[in-house]
Amino acid sequence: MSHKRIPKRKAAIAAGSVAALGAAALLLPNANASQTDSGDSTPRTFKSADVSDLASQLASQLGDAFAGSYYNADKQQLVINVVGDDSTVINQIRKAGAVPNQVQNSTSTLQAAAKTLKTDATIPGTAWSVDPKTNEIRVTADSTVKGTKWDTLTATVKSLGSGVATVKKSAGTFKTFVSGGDAIFGGGARCSLGFNVTAGDGSPAFLTAGHCGVAAADWSDAQNGQPIATVDQATFPGEGDFSLVKYDDANTQAPSEVNVGNGQTVQITQAAEATVGQQVLRMGSTTGLNDGNVTGLDATVNYPEGTVTGLIQTNVCAEPGDSGGSLFTQDGSAIGLTSGGSGDCTVGGETFFQPVTTALEAVGATLGAGGAAGAGDESVAPGDEATDPAGEATDPAGEATDPAGEATDPADQSGDGADQSGDGADQSGNDGVDDGSGLVSSN
Repeated sequence: MSHKRIPKRKAAIAAGSVAALGAAALLLPNANASQTDSGDSTPRTFKSADVSDLASQLASQLGDAFAGSYYNADKQQLVINVVGDDSTVINQIRKAGAVPNQVQNSTSTLQAAAKTLKTDATIPGTAWSVDPKTNEIRVTADSTVKGTKWDTLTATVKSLGSGVATVKKSAGTFKTFVSGGDAIFGGGARCSLGFNVTAGDGSPAFLTAGHCGVAAADWSDAQNGQPIATVDQATFPGEGDFSLVKYDDANTQAPSEVNVGNGQTVQITQAAEATVGQQVLRMGSTTGLNDGNVTGLDATVNYPEGTVTGLIQTNVCAEPGDSGGSLFTQDGSAIGLTSGGSGDCTVGGETFFQPVTTALEAVGATLGAGGAAGAGDESVAPGDEATDPAGEATDPAGEATDPAGEATDPADQSGDGADQSGDGADQSGNDGVDDGSGLVSSN
């Protein structure tokens, strides 16, 4: 995406790959639908960003009867899965404006199934997540899972019982996205800034992928440039894929906003939990603006480097050069940081994201820092129109991206375009930190 040069020591480096809301509105025409209340028993309509709080409240109130939730984007309704036929529970859901959906598997059943998979089938190239739409565990195996490994995986899934889990093959391979290009640079690797934050000690910092944070300690906004930030904390592999990187200059202004080009910025107003079915956007320096839906939560991915848990699964595509970048909603909610996946924006695949809320809690940071934007920037509040700096969502070749496409196969892309100047994402290497791409890249 296009971005402007920002003085390293005096202005904020634009946070994450948050896209122009004008383009987002084109991709997500229903995202601005207003929430209505038609009565105690009639399902209400919600914006996708508004359902996570209600879902959390109902989960707490319903106890063991609660078996997950998801957002029906077509009807703009929140669906609550329940086990059993307790009329009190059903009525409570309806009074809250949600839609009750009776299912077979309880939350504890699905959690036990995931634990069995972890014990018996932690095989590199596999991943699984809870899919509340089907009330099952969705297991995926990449192209490296063959022979006895495939037999072990399918036997484990079968042992879970009927209707508990399904398994499918993915054409690509599960890896963190690695490539060459313009973003943030450290130790021969390239990643992208996710979201600006304030560290627990009050210093300015940003979030990016954990596999970026373990790749190098110091990060620059230009290839072979002087470091501008230092890794403070990093988690990968393990319980997440996130790192906190502090700006070396304590006077750096790091507002919670994104430079979307053409002198405009977009404010990121909050960090929010993901909901299955929710419409989301991802911006990356390699593939530009892409949209899709959240398809699973609490995902486990067995990368070659090790197992990562607690991720968000989506059908949003991504390719090498997109690691660490931002997943967000059209109205300015920060959702995730690009972790990895398989496939690409042509053939599709799976892309996984680190939840922003979990990362913030783990590192003790808060989203954004207030303060002024870079000199000359014009702020665009969520919901206002802004122009897409590239004119439309484009891939590096200048063609329109496939918004429904899925993640990339980094193994087939490593080393692509160390300098992709002239691309729709503006990867010249001389414009400061890229606003959002993600996957780690080798230069």
